[in-house]
Amino acid sequence: MLKNKGVHSMSKTTQLPKREELPEELTWDLTAIFSSDQLFDEKYQELIEKLKNSDKYKGTLANGATEFLEALEFVLDVYRKTEIIYVYAHLKNDQDTANTTYQALYARAGSLFSKVSEAVSWFEPEILQLSDEQIWQYFEQEPNLEIYRHYVKQMVDNRAHILSAEQESLLAGAGEIFSASSDIFAVLNNADLEFPTIVGEDGQKIQLSHGVYGQLLESTDRKVREAAFKGFYNVYRQFKNTFASTLSAHVKGHNYKASVRHYQSARAASLSNNHIPESVYDTLVQVVNRHLPLLHRYMQLRKRLLGVEKLHMYDLYTPVLGEAPIKFTYEEAKIKVLEALKSMGDNYLAVVKRAFSDRWIDVVENKGKRSGAYSSGSYDTNPYILLNWHDTLDQLFTLVHEMGHSVHSYFTRSNQPFVYGDYSIFLAEIASTTNENILTEYLLETEKDPRVRAYVLNHYLDGFKGTVFRQTQFAEFEHFMHVEDAKGVPLTSEYLSENYGRLNAKYYGSAVEEDLEIKFEWSRIPHFYYNYYVYQYATGFSAASALAQKIWDKEPGTLEKYLTYLKAGNSDYPVEVMKKAGVDMTKADYIEAAMKMFEKRLNELEDLVKNI
Repeated sequence: MLKNKGVHSMSKTTQLPKREELPEELTWDLTAIFSSDQLFDEKYQELIEKLKNSDKYKGTLANGATEFLEALEFVLDVYRKTEIIYVYAHLKNDQDTANTTYQALYARAGSLFSKVSEAVSWFEPEILQLSDEQIWQYFEQEPNLEIYRHYVKQMVDNRAHILSAEQESLLAGAGEIFSASSDIFAVLNNADLEFPTIVGEDGQKIQLSHGVYGQLLESTDRKVREAAFKGFYNVYRQFKNTFASTLSAHVKGHNYKASVRHYQSARAASLSNNHIPESVYDTLVQVVNRHLPLLHRYMQLRKRLLGVEKLHMYDLYTPVLGEAPIKFTYEEAKIKVLEALKSMGDNYLAVVKRAFSDRWIDVVENKGKRSGAYSSGSYDTNPYILLNWHDTLDQLFTLVHEMGHSVHSYFTRSNQPFVYGDYSIFLAEIASTTNENILTEYLLETEKDPRVRAYVLNHYLDGFKGTVFRQTQFAEFEHFMHVEDAKGVPLTSEYLSENYGRLNAKYYGSAVEEDLEIKFEWSRIPHFYYNYYVYQYATGFSAASALAQKIWDKEPGTLEKYLTYLKAGNSDYPVEVMKKAGVDMTKADYIEAAMKMFEKRLNELEDLVKNI
């Protein structure tokens, strides 16, 4: 969601402040986790010692209900303590990535995860060595087990796919090997690639990078956009065979693990973790494909508004309505967020106010700070938000998006025990994009200036394009790669590029030129290493669109159902949680409703620009 507008100002040299120079009220308060780094070290060492007791519980699950409960609570306590340590380290590292002290802290926390996984890898296989009869008999004998019924049921339901304790230990120990291709991609993509220098606006020279590339595609100077696009992709084309090798190896790893665990496919294996029917994935692709004419129509509008004879892929991100007619300081944005989210009720607003007052948010950019924006935390910490604030409409949407995640986390952790105190990515994006949709409704209701309304509508359509259409395109290609590899088809750079180019042309339609460079886009998408992750952006946005409309229209019972979803965590399967919220994601209705909203706002923008 995060975008930095204003490429025209890149010629100005801005000195970022050092971390210690920032006003305290604009930084997050991590002393609420650990009061000092020394306390972090103490908790780290305590956990290392605790892991040594793992063998004490190994082999005891068949001894009785009491022993079963003790082992289960030991494992969960280890996970709980690990999360706190990891969150502190990663937040400290992200606030200044050049700080070697916190680089080391973060590295230690990362290695701790591997140690923990290996130390307790026996637990699930040992549970599944017990018969269903014996497991549920324990629940009858020990009342304190009842809270864990759904947690254990999830394991039992996956019994056919859990291996022996020895085999599980081998797989856990090979975790770094399975992630090697992803790690190689990350190093190559983020550290080793050398991008060219191009001539930017006002004739200044600009060194391309991932962040700069995204900004330059938003430039109002078309020559700059074209130079950035071609310069960027020429580098990827040079390394196409290496990227194909890393991606192919990663896909093979998914297919191998799915086969070892007796799943029909890598997709079935990935979706089974949250009991998501594969039909949810297929329905998304089918419905989006059916509505591609809407995207094609939007591309035609973009082409007309830009006044170009040919619309290229590098023309899809530049503002079609010029500079934004509205902007917000951070203080102004806080007021807008509180006003927009009134429709979510007093209990929701109370948490938003706490986020602002209790320093959950790290607001401004400083030297070495991680780019982008996110919400992060653990069961025992605040749900912190990282921003890199600029006074733009995009940043207002970023703030309300991340606030959606943090309020979701707060309600979940406040209403669920640790064992269910988290939620899947499948559910996560719904909370954040519901907020975005509510903000859009608010701005369209309160802003009467046609230029402002047109800008908000275009922002919505671009967001929909990037989150529903584009992510579904990625999801379709991701599944294609896994299916082809499973059939024994080599995923060469030529094969990947040919098929990606064809898919891209299908999605964007005849209004957009089939630029040669875009065929290599597959090589630079980190989400292709995430294992069937991207489709959840599209399903989440679609569900959020349906929910936001009902909340904004004050449909009876909708807000209560929505809050039930925010409080549910992992206490039930994600699809069942959403049914209780009023959206059945096994059906196509919610995606169809989102497409109707896209069409409605496209209609309004087409009408508005006739008069602007």
